[in-house]
Amino acid sequence: MSYPGYPPASGYPSQPPGSNPWGGSAYPPGNPPPIGLDNVTNFGQQYNPPYMSGMPSTFGGANPGQSMFPSGPAGGYPPIPAGSFGAPQPGQQSQVPSYGMYPQPGGNPPSGMPAYNPGYPGGPVPSQPMPYPGQQPGMPPPGQQPGMPSYPSGPAVNPSMPSYPSSGVPSVTPSKPVNRGTISDAPGFDPLRDAEVLRKAMKGFGTDEQAIIDCLGSRSNKQRQQILLSFKTAYGKDLIKDLKSELSGNFEKAILAMMKAPPVYDAYEIKEAIKGAGTDEACIIEILSSRSNAEIHEISRVYRAEFKKTLEEAIKSDTSGHFQRLLISLAQGNRDESTNVNMSLVTKDVQELYAAGENRLGTDESKFNAILCTRSRAHLQSVFYEYQRMCNRDLEKSICREMSGDLESGMLAVVKCMKNTPAFFAERLNKAMRGAGTKDKTLIRIMVSRSEVDLLNIRAEYKRMYGKSLYTDITGDTSGDYRKILLKLCGGSD
Repeated sequence: MSYPGYPPASGYPSQPPGSNPWGGSAYPPGNPPPIGLDNVTNFGQQYNPPYMSGMPSTFGGANPGQSMFPSGPAGGYPPIPAGSFGAPQPGQQSQVPSYGMYPQPGGNPPSGMPAYNPGYPGGPVPSQPMPYPGQQPGMPPPGQQPGMPSYPSGPAVNPSMPSYPSSGVPSVTPSKPVNRGTISDAPGFDPLRDAEVLRKAMKGFGTDEQAIIDCLGSRSNKQRQQILLSFKTAYGKDLIKDLKSELSGNFEKAILAMMKAPPVYDAYEIKEAIKGAGTDEACIIEILSSRSNAEIHEISRVYRAEFKKTLEEAIKSDTSGHFQRLLISLAQGNRDESTNVNMSLVTKDVQELYAAGENRLGTDESKFNAILCTRSRAHLQSVFYEYQRMCNRDLEKSICREMSGDLESGMLAVVKCMKNTPAFFAERLNKAMRGAGTKDKTLIRIMVSRSEVDLLNIRAEYKRMYGKSLYTDITGDTSGDYRKILLKLCGGSD
């Protein structure tokens, strides 16, 4: 086996014979030395057999150790004359390669000299793209005008459906909104000292409501739970019972709501919404559509422990039809919580929603239920945007056209909550205070449950949507100590 075109070991002659610029008839030589692996075995037998028995298995032996290679400078490059390029400075130790035969790969140039350029002559400059075949230096690729950037061709425009390159493209990762509450852990917290403050506020004749507001309104829910335990430890009394006996009205309801752990409070609110002749469907939807999977699972656990029946059983006992299915779907706490968005799946969901509602006689409520209750928040936000772009109608308006009653209200609440949670709660707060009378249960529930989550965001949305601050509306719609505790939770005006 031979490779034509390689020179003989003695190198090229100074002037190749013949008119061929690459050499005359002597190139390639008639009998070049074999360089393949076809006679490696004979090669090993011609030389030192014991030595060759230690070569790798390709050569008929075992893997070699480092000791098999010659050490020291023998067989390496000839020594560099003193004073010439690359010679060590006076008093500097000459670097000897570790195996004595070849220098280390890579390496650095002598002191004071520029770095080696590993590229080949005529190759591309480092960090520059590889030129196309036949491309002249400094010129654009074939088919591209000089000075014009190259952009990929965009997708074809279809007025009815958006066009995407493939099923796996693109995948969008939206930025996660920052939740900001008005209440956080108080620094230098001492539960025993707070328990003593509350004890003094309720001891004797009369009650110091302002001391209770200042103490409990400045502590996080976790710290309030510690105060409950410290109060019972120090005085042998139940703080909740003392608060009930000393307070009254909506002020009492707000304080007692603040003293419950979030999943316990949500479970009791759902129980109150289901109990009695009528059902507060908006309360149930509000809680189930705005809580995370983990929070819904904890609410279900508390509900079963407190009321001896599952949350699903309670929903089935008081609702029916597609609205019942919507609530049961949300109560599973099984929504996708990833933040990646696959736009091909978004397009598919938009088409299915359109086919299930606007594009048919009647409505396939199950398709709306399946998409709105299982897809992630980020995915649904993209679905809402694409639906508006493709159908020239907001999904909320389509739901109003296709559904009615509790199902319409429930689907709308899910869409609004997934689209913009702070705006959803801002609207709920405005409706609670608008018109004659105040829906105090809704007002208290939102102010208490969102005070450590996103109440600052809700305040900003409220100001944007209604042109006045939440603080101002609470001040004008409530009074007394009830107003004071709500304003304490609100945290200020905008």
